[in-house]
Amino acid sequence: MENVKHTLDVSVLVPTYNESQNILALLSSIEKNLPKEMVTETIVIDDNSPDGTGKIVDEHIKNRKNGTNHRIEVIHRKTKKGLSSAILEGIQHSHGRLIVVMDSDFSHPPQIISRIVDELNQSDHDIVIASRYIKGSIIQKWPIRRKLMSKTATKISKSSLGLGVSDPLSGFFGLKRNIIQEKDLDAIGYKMLLEILVKTKGVSVKEIPYTFTNRKFGSSKLSLTTITDYIKSVWKLYLYGKSVKEQEKRVLIRFLSKAWRFYTVGASGLVLNYFIIWLFSDWLIDFWYLHANIVGIAFSLTSNFVLNKWWTFEDRDFSARKFFMQYGKFAGFSSLGAIIQIGLVFYLVEGHQMSYSLALIIAVLAGAFGNFSLNKRWTFNEKFWS
Repeated sequence: MENVKHTLDVSVLVPTYNESQNILALLSSIEKNLPKEMVTETIVIDDNSPDGTGKIVDEHIKNRKNGTNHRIEVIHRKTKKGLSSAILEGIQHSHGRLIVVMDSDFSHPPQIISRIVDELNQSDHDIVIASRYIKGSIIQKWPIRRKLMSKTATKISKSSLGLGVSDPLSGFFGLKRNIIQEKDLDAIGYKMLLEILVKTKGVSVKEIPYTFTNRKFGSSKLSLTTITDYIKSVWKLYLYGKSVKEQEKRVLIRFLSKAWRFYTVGASGLVLNYFIIWLFSDWLIDFWYLHANIVGIAFSLTSNFVLNKWWTFEDRDFSARKFFMQYGKFAGFSSLGAIIQIGLVFYLVEGHQMSYSLALIIAVLAGAFGNFSLNKRWTFNEKFWS
């Protein structure tokens, strides 16, 4: 999903196909129910309606008075491409920080828009769903056949995709633009919300009740093709979720493998450090023990850097400039890790009367983890979780 710079507060997206009997009253009601203090827009995405829905909106825009905080726009699509692709095109064309999606047949009452906007603005929720299936919701004038089909489809999506919401197939919802800016949405199937929920798993979602009313004018868009597309979309999203889990598993394995290599190199550095100190103070050269320690640290630091560069992080670029820049960062972060370790030992022993042995173990682990994290991210330019 491309990063669109927003200049408005709220964008309301209304996909249409043969809604000439509803559209003007709906646009008027949407405008009345949007917060007056916000800069807003309504975008109608029309799939070349034979009944002239798009042209009616064009005429309405021409006759509107200017000077309000709300503008109306219509996107004319040349063919009937489907509901999800219409919503996706509307998202890409819109500029609102918040996005609200709704049907154009008055089954979704515009009075709920302000509640959706308030929930997104005044809380940490990233998606707000107007749900037909939570306490307080009412479904009016819906044939039993449609209720049964909707319940069955909802059950299928919740169980197969592991979604923890009551109405993942709702066509009435709002979201914060930033949660989808980095997502590759491809308008799978008939219900856009389903794809958004799967591909933004982990964001905060709230459901609010409302009264769903079956359309008064026009005809339902449900068909055999719609049902077939729905089944295909659930299957594709199931495979997507499975691939994400596999990828996360591979990332975890890579992360743990690099951490193990880093700490193994650190252990080898301790052995080398001890050997160099012994070599320079007791056997080969009669150095003062502090001088021998400095030489040992220099040798082990260099050894640790080279081994981590080549083995742990698999960076084989040993050009002089890059080598010494990375070496300097590595030395600096390693020193910081040592400072963290010493400071934490002092804090735990003196401040909390913890035994030195236990404090040392905690401090060594903390220092080593900090050393690994900082070098991974800043010395070798890798994302922390990779």
